[in-house]
Amino acid sequence: MGHANRIPGSNFHTENIRQFAADVDQASGGKLKITVHDGGSLFKANEIKRAVQGGQADIGEIIISGYSNEDPVFGVDSIPFLATGYPAAEKLWKVSKAATEARLAKQGIKVLYDVPWPPQGIFSAKPINSAADLKGVKWRAYNPNTSRIAQLVGAQPVTIQAAELTQALATGAVTTFMTSAATGYDSKVWEQVKYYYDVSAWLPKNLVIVSQKAFDALDKPTQAAVLKAAAAAQARGWKTNAEKNAWYKEQLIKNGMKVEEGSEQLRADFRKIGLTMIGDWTTQTGAEGQAIIEAYRK
Repeated sequence: MGHANRIPGSNFHTENIRQFAADVDQASGGKLKITVHDGGSLFKANEIKRAVQGGQADIGEIIISGYSNEDPVFGVDSIPFLATGYPAAEKLWKVSKAATEARLAKQGIKVLYDVPWPPQGIFSAKPINSAADLKGVKWRAYNPNTSRIAQLVGAQPVTIQAAELTQALATGAVTTFMTSAATGYDSKVWEQVKYYYDVSAWLPKNLVIVSQKAFDALDKPTQAAVLKAAAAAQARGWKTNAEKNAWYKEQLIKNGMKVEEGSEQLRADFRKIGLTMIGDWTTQTGAEGQAIIEAYRK
């Protein structure tokens, strides 16, 4: 089974996947071997879902919000300032999981496990005290919601995948972006940007998905081995994530970056943007989206 993965080999998501593959190998008595192709080497990030859907890859890892153009439900975990911490992100996934899985099931995809990225903050070459300071800046977008934030603050959105971020910063194609301290560390962003505002805007999730057809072709004990390894990977991923987030922030500071919570004004501006975007999302998703938000707020 070939596993297509979109992020660099040293990242904690990839380490977790390698552990998952080793667990499957062991639990299935060597019957099922998963080969991990990291850093987008098998398929580019935006091709992985289609590859699993079409049977070119059996199993893959995707950032689910990257597909919110296809279906707005896929973008719930990147609505800014809706779920801003780990417990909140877990609750949001609990209430939106059934809707997400039902859509993927229609495409012949089964979700094995989910792991979030650490909370998203703002990296910037220049200090930012309010949303007004983002007017006209070149802003990296990686999904429809990050493009929409740019639009609402009057920034210029530029679509850049994580693997291309270092180069985009070096050439000045991008000067400001929202991502986790993890991606900031992986991309050594301190070489170009000096400020990180830890506003904890959302925790986007990666899903490890498998072709339902490929899964159904496995015998029952092997299926059980896969599900058991997936449950362990999920628990490990959430736990490691929270621990690593603190470590990543320390590394940014060690490398000369200013890590701040962000001014009250900046946070208030972003909360307002969040409310606008929750409104946008429930308009797009109708009663189903409304029910997800209500269940989350209970």
